[in-house]
Amino acid sequence: MKIHRILSAVAFSLLLGACNTPKQISYFQDLQPGESELTVIVSEAIKVRPQDKISILVNSRDPLLADLFNLPIISRQIGTSSQSISSNGQGISGYTVDENGMIDFPVLGLIKVEGKNRKEIAADIKEQLISKSLVKDPVVTVEFMNLCISVLGEVNDPGRYNIDREKITILDAISMAGDLTIYGKREKVLVLREEEGRQHVYGVNLCSADYIYSSPVYYLQQNDVVYVEPNNTRARQSTVNGNNVRSTSFWISLASLLTTIGVLVFK
Repeated sequence: MKIHRILSAVAFSLLLGACNTPKQISYFQDLQPGESELTVIVSEAIKVRPQDKISILVNSRDPLLADLFNLPIISRQIGTSSQSISSNGQGISGYTVDENGMIDFPVLGLIKVEGKNRKEIAADIKEQLISKSLVKDPVVTVEFMNLCISVLGEVNDPGRYNIDREKITILDAISMAGDLTIYGKREKVLVLREEEGRQHVYGVNLCSADYIYSSPVYYLQQNDVVYVEPNNTRARQSTVNGNNVRSTSFWISLASLLTTIGVLVFK
């Protein structure tokens, strides 16, 4: 009878252990309402890379003259990205940056755009139009057309998402993906970023607000990949039925078996 009670106590302890909530669940654990003040890292404007697609629109007091430097408007088609559709329901044609970082602009010819942000490209084209006496009063607008990020791993809605503005944060990306699942590691979220031809990996601890806001990947860039690692609970469920030596169910089953054996032997 004594052994039966001991075995029952062991099984009950294992069951309680299985129900414990992991500590690293809440975000921003170092924040106190009304008392915390954090400095956010300064964001850098997104710069153009090869294979990026940009729209360039030139306006002037003389619309006919400005049209010489604008690509034709195309009709909206089924499946066209909303980012490439103008407010009048028609699509603006864009320039795809080649492997050398160049675009072929009407009249001006090849222009180097790689490594420049939108304002720098607009200023460069405006300066060339004026200096070559092509347009006296140009207003040049540059927009990105195909920027996107990927969110993978333990999130509710993993996938590839379009960027609709330049200042998009890792918190925005997680929100778009429906937040982390209960099985995602909040203290170890990875951001993969290609820089100068090399893949760099950054780690972000979502449990610490100070860590998040000071991270160099707080603001995301085009083609960044956000990956949320699974925690130990998910790892224990990696087998077909989740019943292995690392799983809680295994130890509960073992404790139940020992209890049954003790009842049969000592009753």
